[in-house]
Amino acid sequence: MIPARFDYVAPTTVDEAVRALADAGEDGKVIAGGQSLLPVLRMRLAAPTKLVDIGRIPELRAIREDGDAIVIGAMATHYEVQRDPLVREHAALITAATDTVADPQVRHRGTFGGSIAHADPAGDLLAPALAMDAEMVVAGMDGRRTVPAAEYFVDFFTTAMTPAELLVEVRLPKYTGWRAHYEKFNRVAQSWSMVAVAAMVRTDGGTIAEARIGLTNMASVPVRARAVEDALVGQAATAENIKAAAANAANGTSPTSDGNADGEYRSHLARVLTGRALTAAIG
Repeated sequence: MIPARFDYVAPTTVDEAVRALADAGEDGKVIAGGQSLLPVLRMRLAAPTKLVDIGRIPELRAIREDGDAIVIGAMATHYEVQRDPLVREHAALITAATDTVADPQVRHRGTFGGSIAHADPAGDLLAPALAMDAEMVVAGMDGRRTVPAAEYFVDFFTTAMTPAELLVEVRLPKYTGWRAHYEKFNRVAQSWSMVAVAAMVRTDGGTIAEARIGLTNMASVPVRARAVEDALVGQAATAENIKAAAANAANGTSPTSDGNADGEYRSHLARVLTGRALTAAIG
């Protein structure tokens, strides 16, 4: 199908992009890598009157170190994030999750910020961002503000941003030395997650000192498996303790039922995958 008619602008600065979005109002859309938006436009599931292409804004592509944080620009591609040494060293969970995103073609075009802003509960980067207490920096007509990941994801495909705001960068606290793994279950290779688990642990002499676990597609937004985290801290890093803690993975979640799986099966997957992710992370 052919998309509905729209106006197209390609600003070269964040301020220009924000002004274009403000002028468009509810009928404007941002296009970054286009891997999620273009199929929707072609099927006419969305019909914006204006597309704001942010691909020509250089500052949005940077990946840099800023004190105790790693900052990933919204337009950095998955491929660039995958191979960045700063991300690999200080945010290994992001590297692990990005490795599973779609296929090489999509990873070369799709963007880190685009995936976050799209807010698909089955997306592979939302749960890691939540587990790491990431902060989203968004720009609007009144300047920039920072939104914690726990407040940024509001509902299915819905974030705390207004239509006139633009995601500029994602700030990730450094977790240097933490072990991480992303365990994903999907129907076919390179598809969206039915359920996935983002796990990070810090061990000290064979004991689990800290743990952070995010769940993908277990609610309308990514969620933390805090019952598992609490059960792990202070315990010896053994298979028995991991299994016992992972049994709590679905506590407090509200997984949906669809053509891929029902809620009960997703809860089962969460428990199984959490055990696998923790085992792989701890090694």
